[in-house]
Amino acid sequence: MKGSLLAEMWRALRGNPLSLAGLAIILGLVLAAIVAPYLAPYDPLATQPLKKLEGLSPSHPLGTDQLGRDILSRLLYGARISLRIAIIVAFLAGSTGTLIGILCGYFGGRIDNLLMRITDIFMAFPQLILAMAISSALGPSLENVVIAISLTEWTFFARLARSRAIAIREENYVEAARAMGAGRWRILFRHVLPLSLSPVIVQVTLEMGGIIRTAASLGFLGLGAQPPTPEWGVMVTAGRNYLPGQWWVSTFPGLAIFITVLGFNLLGDGIRDILDPRLRGGP
Repeated sequence: MKGSLLAEMWRALRGNPLSLAGLAIILGLVLAAIVAPYLAPYDPLATQPLKKLEGLSPSHPLGTDQLGRDILSRLLYGARISLRIAIIVAFLAGSTGTLIGILCGYFGGRIDNLLMRITDIFMAFPQLILAMAISSALGPSLENVVIAISLTEWTFFARLARSRAIAIREENYVEAARAMGAGRWRILFRHVLPLSLSPVIVQVTLEMGGIIRTAASLGFLGLGAQPPTPEWGVMVTAGRNYLPGQWWVSTFPGLAIFITVLGFNLLGDGIRDILDPRLRGGP
């Protein structure tokens, strides 16, 4: 049954060229991150002062930066950093927000009021501004970037899971489980949680691009990864002083961010259509 569901999802995904393009982009990014040590022609931290700001050439296909470091090599290693941040944040924020959301939606009452008011406090601030404030207070580092973005992302998953849990708790099979003597926690984790995961999975896929964009923004502002770390946002801000003459220093990291975010958004839209029968013409 699980195999047939995966086969159905794959058939639906193949029928959507844009989603298939998003999947290809993400798979390419993951592959590039995995094989970066073997694919990168140079050490991403190795400086070559005699080759600084060298344009596109056979030895440096994407040029070099202000310290003579190979941009292609730094982009490949930067993919590892961006994916690691996105995966860790998605797991932390997704699991925390989903747990809080189903607790609020299923139990309601004081628990719902308390946790939702805390959620409202976090959502009252623009996401990037709040991430900047948290990262600035904790200090610039990759670890603190993960913490800062996680603290701004969990609210979306909490709201989504809560609305789903409220709908599920009124279903007939949940009432039947109660009538048969199932405890509240058993119903919560055996019925409510699994059926709340579909929209959360879609949201995780959509938010992955936003997480990478926010991490790059913090790096660009000097609140995230610090030089000489080959992080895309750091690379963009390092090259802004050399525009427009040496355009490649900032352009290629910026394109990497754009293509990655686009890929996650396209894939997320496709998964949403697959998991929602109304959007794919199902009953």
